[in-house]
Amino acid sequence: MKEKKKSVIAQLFEYAGNHKYFTICSWILAAISALVALVPFYYIWCIIKEVVEVRPDFSKATHIVSHGWSAVGMSLLAMFIYIAALMCSHIAAFRVQANMRTAMMEHVMKLPMGYIESEGSGKIRKIVAESSAATETFLAHSLPDKAVSYATPVGLIAMLLIFDWKIGLICFIPAVIAFFAMGGMMGEKMQNDMKEYQNALDEMSAEAVEYVRGIPVVKTFGQSVFSFKRFKEAIDKYEKWTITYTIGMRIPMIGFTTAANGVFAALVACGLIFTRGGVSDTFLYNILFYIIITPILTVTLMKVAYAGESQMVVKDALERMYTLLEVKPLKETVSPQIPKDSGISIEDITFTYDEKKANAIDGITLDIKPGEHVAFVGPSGGGKTTLASLVARFWDVKEGSIRIGGVNVKDIASSELMKQVSYVFQDSRLLKMSILDNVRMGRPDATEAEVIQALKDAMCWDIIEKLPEGINTMIGSKGTYVSGGEAQRISIARAFLKNAPILILDEATAFADPDNEIMVQQAFANLSKDKTVIMIAHRLSTAVNADKICVLTDGKVAESGKHEELLAKNGIYGHMWNEYQKSVNWKVGKGA
Repeated sequence: MKEKKKSVIAQLFEYAGNHKYFTICSWILAAISALVALVPFYYIWCIIKEVVEVRPDFSKATHIVSHGWSAVGMSLLAMFIYIAALMCSHIAAFRVQANMRTAMMEHVMKLPMGYIESEGSGKIRKIVAESSAATETFLAHSLPDKAVSYATPVGLIAMLLIFDWKIGLICFIPAVIAFFAMGGMMGEKMQNDMKEYQNALDEMSAEAVEYVRGIPVVKTFGQSVFSFKRFKEAIDKYEKWTITYTIGMRIPMIGFTTAANGVFAALVACGLIFTRGGVSDTFLYNILFYIIITPILTVTLMKVAYAGESQMVVKDALERMYTLLEVKPLKETVSPQIPKDSGISIEDITFTYDEKKANAIDGITLDIKPGEHVAFVGPSGGGKTTLASLVARFWDVKEGSIRIGGVNVKDIASSELMKQVSYVFQDSRLLKMSILDNVRMGRPDATEAEVIQALKDAMCWDIIEKLPEGINTMIGSKGTYVSGGEAQRISIARAFLKNAPILILDEATAFADPDNEIMVQQAFANLSKDKTVIMIAHRLSTAVNADKICVLTDGKVAESGKHEELLAKNGIYGHMWNEYQKSVNWKVGKGA
């Protein structure tokens, strides 16, 4: 992508607008503050010079106070200029961060739902939040510090060479060694290492979240050692990478640190070399001055090193951001059409998640009449959820077409398509807001009375009655949570309120306990009236009354028909039904 070839600063300026001038001002002000901050050392030299020259009669040192106040004044001036630089840099940084997050979220809102589902909201949130946060830190702090770290050596070189060029040159020797040692820790290899570090850290963080979320199940089934395996592997991978990286950086880091802090050794050498013929007043006050000022050289070298590391971090963050922005949204039609009814026609479609792998959907043709209830069943990985997702246009098919009401889904505006289809997800999603607002997401202009009616139709009123503030109760606040089955019923209330003519139920009772499953099934019965329904379920009992049952294996419809018809064929569905009945009887027998 063209943007990736630009410098980090050029990429950030694209999101700064006119605020980029604040960043430029921050560089200039930071550089000026760095040079002004060196001026007090001149007054310190003047004080040292005057004291050495008048000794032992220090009463003749009449300019010490004026030099001292001049040093204080210049220090304060440097501080105020640097504060102004930081104000400018923060103004630009906050605007860039806001613009980047806005751009990424606007893009995410246009991405296929299938991509959001496959990548996971946590990973996308991390890219949006942490990438923009890295750029904010870089612009607000690292860039002004970088300007300081570039301007300070210029002033130092001038001062070190002006006061005593011989001592100054010797002081530069360890600085040059440190600079070359620092080069061994930078470059393309370091950039690749930084990327690997972020990948290992992301993987470890993701596994930690999954492990913590699964602790209740882990404890219930006593699988603590096995469940910890993936998390432990992620930790081991991170540990192996960090140890390898640390060992690789050991020698250049030792060289850099030793040389950067070895300026005092150079001053000792100066003392031994230049005092063999005696100590003059000029050498005495110069060497004292250099003892005071050379630590700034060490600090400057450290700042340059950390500024380079910060730039690599933000470069990696930008690459992750561009990876997200490169994902193409589904194309919007220029001539949108409205479906005439809720019938669904699937015509010889194929689809694959990865071009290098086999088709997830392979040549399926299926007609679903308006108001017909169809169940997708079959083994895991057979393509049930994928086929249902394609009807809702979470992805675009590779070949063939899907029509709703006689109109290709690609020719229906995305907003209109969402009005036509309600999707009850396998893992029901409730946001951290009131139940009223959670349900109202189905139709934002709905009245409170309409929301209450939807909750009652979805068999949710028993949930509302036990909550402290009823429908105004905030989910997730003050310990207020609902079970998986209850969350499903509330999401069904959202579908009731939306009242779309096509309803897709994806494993909708998978997380419901027995009591909640009865309530959920009753809610489905109410919701499904006069609607075209596609149901995906592993519990075959939920598919018995469907108008049509489609058995999907390896991305194809292996069998289709009513429950009795499929049993009579004694095929895949018949085998699945027999196994299901055995499992039910086994559970009953165990219960007895």
